[in-house]
Amino acid sequence: MLVYGKNVLMDMDSKKIRKVYLSDHLHSGEIFTYLKEKGIHYFLCPKSRLDKMVVGNHQGVVLEIDDYNYYSLDSIENEDFIVALDHIEDVHNFGAIIRTCEAAGVKSILVPKDRSVRINEVVMKTSAGALDRVRVVLVSNLCEALKKLQKQNYFVYSSFMDGEDYKTLDFSGKKILVIGNEGKGISKVVEAITDVRVGIPMSGSVNSLNASVAAGILIFAMK
Repeated sequence: MLVYGKNVLMDMDSKKIRKVYLSDHLHSGEIFTYLKEKGIHYFLCPKSRLDKMVVGNHQGVVLEIDDYNYYSLDSIENEDFIVALDHIEDVHNFGAIIRTCEAAGVKSILVPKDRSVRINEVVMKTSAGALDRVRVVLVSNLCEALKKLQKQNYFVYSSFMDGEDYKTLDFSGKKILVIGNEGKGISKVVEAITDVRVGIPMSGSVNSLNASVAAGILIFAMK
């Protein structure tokens, strides 16, 4: 997988980097020092070559890294708070939610295999290194995974526009926050097993929030 950007290079676990391609016009002593200290192989090449390798502002830095290895549901141990994404499709939302989880200390994110965004170069870029500290758990069936966790005393909160005001709820105990699809929201099967529908009251004329914004508000409120 190819990812890019100076911040991605500096934030990523150096052990996951195979090689780095740098623009031959790049002037950054910090980057060259970092690469030498970590023993990372790098190659100087024309900016035009980097432009063909990736789409976006690479800042003269392109990294070749291993593809992401997803975790299993069994990897979740002794965690009080888990975030689940019910068929999120936008890569920027996914990356932003990963960053928010890392900032809030959430260790695991559940995503279904079907009809859901996967980790690619855009998610890597948007999450800016947070993936090294957050586990993305890939499950065959999100509803069944949630049921299994409920049997382990997790309480499932699903986000709804008309849900209960999050400021009135007690979030103590083991819990899961489910964020729904950008257009369709929470799926019917997940809604059916939800313990509490949680919402964010709004005073403006806009009746909904971007999925990653809503996730950010609720994650820090529930933490």
